[in-house]
Amino acid sequence: MLPEVFMFYLGMVNLSALCLFGIDKRRAKKRRWRIPERRLFAVALAGGSIGALAGMYGFRHKTRHKLFAVGMPLLFLAQVGVALIVFMKLCVWGIGK
Repeated sequence: MLPEVFMFYLGMVNLSALCLFGIDKRRAKKRRWRIPERRLFAVALAGGSIGALAGMYGFRHKTRHKLFAVGMPLLFLAQVGVALIVFMKLCVWGIGK
């Protein structure tokens, strides 16, 4: 049950990140109120780094900002590293059985 809930959460947070980048890009074009960069990073930090990267490059949004161009890929790599460590501890080393 827990892995399914976690995968659902990751799917939703990544979809949210993707949508937020798309909404912010549309608002930028129309010169309207924008989504704060802090919020975009918060959603990525909450597990939505794949969706954030997809939104950045799919919508060509925030790709010129060094904070995003460097920070999002580093955040993604950090999240992959944490996931690998958790996977190794749970599955390979037999912790949690």
